[in-house]
Amino acid sequence: MLALKSLYQGFRDPKTIAKLAEMIAIEARKCSEPINIMEVCGGHTHTIMKYGLNQLLPENIKFIHGPGCPVCIMPKERIDHATTLASQANVILVTLGDMIRVPGSMGSLAEFRAKGCDIRPIYDPLDTLAIATENPDKTVIFFAIGFETSTPMTAVLVEQAEKRNINNLLFHINHVLVPPAIDAVMADPRATVNAFIGPAHVSVITGAKVYRPVVEKYHTPVVISGFEPVDVMESILRIAKQKAQGIAELDVQYSRAVTEEGNLTAQEKNKHFFDIRGDFRWRGLGPLPNSALKLRAQYAHRDAELIYADRLPVKEIDDHKACQCGDILRGLANPKDCRVFGRGCSPESPLGSCMVSSEGACNAYYRYNGV
Repeated sequence: MLALKSLYQGFRDPKTIAKLAEMIAIEARKCSEPINIMEVCGGHTHTIMKYGLNQLLPENIKFIHGPGCPVCIMPKERIDHATTLASQANVILVTLGDMIRVPGSMGSLAEFRAKGCDIRPIYDPLDTLAIATENPDKTVIFFAIGFETSTPMTAVLVEQAEKRNINNLLFHINHVLVPPAIDAVMADPRATVNAFIGPAHVSVITGAKVYRPVVEKYHTPVVISGFEPVDVMESILRIAKQKAQGIAELDVQYSRAVTEEGNLTAQEKNKHFFDIRGDFRWRGLGPLPNSALKLRAQYAHRDAELIYADRLPVKEIDDHKACQCGDILRGLANPKDCRVFGRGCSPESPLGSCMVSSEGACNAYYRYNGV
């Protein structure tokens, strides 16, 4: 029988990682400028910190952590939407696990659940169908979050609700898109990023093609990487080789899962149920045009944002003044630059979303960097 560890053991081999580090150092010595790599996805941040990959690299290669955590980029007013919906009579609010602890201006979903609201964290969106079926006298609202990775699951959930005539299931859509966030990072005149490690699971859905405009517009290498330490180190090597040659190309290290075109079935499913939202405010990045999704007009009867519009807050709310989560998401600060990191802000009592999420940069530094 095939042992599970045999599937990943080679991707964590210390000798392979050490050899890749040597090869990266050789290429880095050929570069006349620093290589500032933004890993867009929080999953890569945790791999880097957990395995100490940042400690294996030459001084002229730095990691800059990006906005690729769907929980971290959720602004407080959207969390206030969730807590407001959960407070309505006969409502069950369902959302993915990490979202429940992110603080809004009125508190987190966990705090509202402690007050008696029926809030249910799940890990499989399709569990929402059973919750709605088992509670026909309640309105069940799925607070949907995530990048392109999780969007198809919400699309399938809408599809199944329609097919099964589960009329008490509504949706509050907060799905966001990676390319506009990358563009916002690079458009900032303060940005020092000059290379990207592209997200893995997002790219399985979208295909590598969505990053080509970034490469061409900013003359910046993008290497789509798997999540294992050998994946990340090989991706850094590919970036270093490009920088040494003075070129910028789109490259797919994670070729065992990512293609140029992506998952066309999932893309069509998304187009059927969602439209591009004209504007969406990201935590840290601010309002970004065409950077998020909304339910198509034909599904307005399931859109909680429309149905409860008269009760949902509209005021934009900034983060706690002491929290630098916004700058961290923009790649302008490191978690340790924040004066409340590890002091007033910890995973047990987070001030900002970067500490709450299992993919957040602050959470990774706290967990793996000896705090």
